[in-house]
Amino acid sequence: MTVPFRILDRLRAGRPIGAGEVAKAAAGAADGSWSDAQLGAFLMGVAIRGLDDAATGALIEAMIASGERWDLGAEFPGLTDKHSTGGVADTVSLVLAPLLGVCGVPVVMLTGRGLGHTGGTTDKLEAIPGLSLDLDRDDCRRLLAEHGCAVGTSTAGIAPADRRLYALRDVTATIRSLPLITASILSKKLATGAAALVFDVKTGDGAFLPEFDAARELAHRLVDTCAALGRRASALLTDMDQPLGEWAGHAAEVRATLDCLEGRGSPALVELTYRLGEEMARLGGHAVTRADLEAAVASGRAREHFDRWARAQGAEEGWLANPVCELAPEESVLTAPRSGVLAKVETRQLGLLLAEAGGGRAAGGGAIDFGVSLRTQARLGERVEAGDELGRVYLRRPDAGLAERFRECFVVADEGEAPPLVYERVGRPPTPPAPATGTPPPPN
Repeated sequence: MTVPFRILDRLRAGRPIGAGEVAKAAAGAADGSWSDAQLGAFLMGVAIRGLDDAATGALIEAMIASGERWDLGAEFPGLTDKHSTGGVADTVSLVLAPLLGVCGVPVVMLTGRGLGHTGGTTDKLEAIPGLSLDLDRDDCRRLLAEHGCAVGTSTAGIAPADRRLYALRDVTATIRSLPLITASILSKKLATGAAALVFDVKTGDGAFLPEFDAARELAHRLVDTCAALGRRASALLTDMDQPLGEWAGHAAEVRATLDCLEGRGSPALVELTYRLGEEMARLGGHAVTRADLEAAVASGRAREHFDRWARAQGAEEGWLANPVCELAPEESVLTAPRSGVLAKVETRQLGLLLAEAGGGRAAGGGAIDFGVSLRTQARLGERVEAGDELGRVYLRRPDAGLAERFRECFVVADEGEAPPLVYERVGRPPTPPAPATGTPPPPN
């Protein structure tokens, strides 16, 4: 009887599997000794039966061990990282990296591509001409030493077991398994060696896990698992019942990032950026406050640092001198059909419609039209009159039917209210960790 058979038989029978057994499955995913059929059965078994905390931790450790360990935190004390579970018009990561970097809080982020209705940070950054996201450990070391921030895309060398398991989760309907989500996120994040991780876990219509209780459970799993593995972590449970920022769409979100760094960002996006930035600085042991972050923006230092960082990662000089973020040419105004209150925004559907219009990957590996964009003008709970502008959609070609489907995502009713931006913080009591020691990145 083979090892995979014994483990799968235990899962099928509902008997718990231990740390050693999940480690064997992860190793089998990385070295090819487990077939796709066996791994698919393993994933389905975990999705149905679950994993306890110890087994989840063992799965993460085995997935990390399947590839490179960068351990950058040993060279850059207080190194921080941030992960969002994804949403619509969420450009926080693009703003945070240069903002924290210029304030002396080192940040490393290996980002991902869009999935379904969500936009990926990697895809957004590729709207910047010339910017290179294929970073190895030496690239990240250099960028952290010189600029305090490094943002790349997940590499083949980091947690290769996750790369194979993730592809199989997508075709075996096991994407929403909380132990598997936790293992997938943390295997990549912990491999880089950040000392402190902050998670932005979305809830609401446009969230990966729309149900509040499911999102809260994921937040607790991420934080508790990090603690068990010796890393400082916290999570903010945040709203995705409406687009976070004013702009959705890849080129438009790059422009929105520059607006934030220039002090002209949309209020909700700016507020969440500062909240997450404060959290990252505190967990990393850095004496950086919200006032420091605001001062870096007001003085222009944050915007200047974006250019220095982007130039170091290959962004074209001509674009940096004149950053043009062109929108698709066909503009349609989305108006309120009646007077009342904006009561609901079908945020997930907005993201799916953007992908359908070419602004996302409707199919794996498809090209993205960076100019397809949506601008929202009204927020939940706001009073609107019949004919008022709710938003504008920018398409590559005229399509009245598609524009109308965008408009139908905004529901006006007699009553409605604004949800909180941040529902709660998940983590240990906010006592400051020991200050970071060593040579911090030079402030600019």
